[in-house]
Amino acid sequence: MSSAGDIQALLRFLSQDAKVPLAIAMGKVKELQKAGLGTPTDISKSDFRDIKAIFGDDKASKQVLNAAKRVTKKRSSSDGAPAAPSKRSKLSYGEPLTPAALEESLALPDSNMDEEELSKTVLFTNRAPLVLAFAVTLLKYTMPEQPLSSRLSLAQAVVSANSRTKAVSLGLESGKSAEDEGWGEGQPAVKIMGRAVRVMKRWGYDWEAKDEDGVTQETIAEEGSNANDVQPALWGLDLEALKSNGPLTVASHGSSSNQLPIYTAQSARAYLLKSFEMASTTSNDTELSSTKKQSNAAKVAQKEHNLGLLLGALDLLFQSWSSTLDKTELDKRSWAWYVRVRPDVETGVAGWGGKGNVKLSEILDLRRKS
Repeated sequence: MSSAGDIQALLRFLSQDAKVPLAIAMGKVKELQKAGLGTPTDISKSDFRDIKAIFGDDKASKQVLNAAKRVTKKRSSSDGAPAAPSKRSKLSYGEPLTPAALEESLALPDSNMDEEELSKTVLFTNRAPLVLAFAVTLLKYTMPEQPLSSRLSLAQAVVSANSRTKAVSLGLESGKSAEDEGWGEGQPAVKIMGRAVRVMKRWGYDWEAKDEDGVTQETIAEEGSNANDVQPALWGLDLEALKSNGPLTVASHGSSSNQLPIYTAQSARAYLLKSFEMASTTSNDTELSSTKKQSNAAKVAQKEHNLGLLLGALDLLFQSWSSTLDKTELDKRSWAWYVRVRPDVETGVAGWGGKGNVKLSEILDLRRKS
């Protein structure tokens, strides 16, 4: 059995060296250890296909494999000649897109509000993506002025902050958080599901404008005119990545603040799309056997359908309360609603990243009674 120290070391490698979002890293630790890939050295010697089988997509798998090779090489070189200092990799927010194209590329499945189907649906997932789905949907009602790219980024910030708090409580992480050490000082914050999240304002980002030449997702105005009248789009800041990469100049209105690391909307969307399976009505063995027989396209389509069902149930929940609760109260209650329906997992380290059932009927039961 792996010790808490082994888990902590692997988690630190994934989140800091491989730059995997903490919430995603949590769910992969057990799978990596089960596959005999419990250390960076093990991972560096593995086949790319083994990594992809766990992380699901090429980009994340290459990221983890390359980080493992880099870390292993660095440790090896430290026994001999000193290794040359590596340059800090440039933090990327994705390929340049027009705002309209970016938002279109991030579209989530349509909310399925068929109450008959919802009442019979039981999903199988772990807790982090359920928090993500709750936060993304909540923000439609508490911050309707924010584009989908911002809602995904902000929601991922909530998930990662919650994951770190849980990791500390289990002894898997130690020391002060980046927020507690002051890495977010000077940046504005918003409250989501009761958590204060540091944000970066995306000055000049007009996602509702028609596509025009020279307008990209990183459009940042030199001056935030009418800043008091218009709430700009926001990015959720990844303070732990900022702490890990070293200090950057925090300046006002985009002169250098666009260098700050953010939680990307693309990774949050990808996490949602792959995280919700249909719970087995018999046994896990039967479910796994049935899943293996499905084509990859069928699996993807099924998970997308499942996400649409979950989003539909959450929309019905928030819609029922949005006309009677103000935004602040709606935000306060959202965490309690999540706790009521989250999957049951083992207590302590054993439950880290564990999966369980989520009954959509229980989400519907939380709706305001007319």
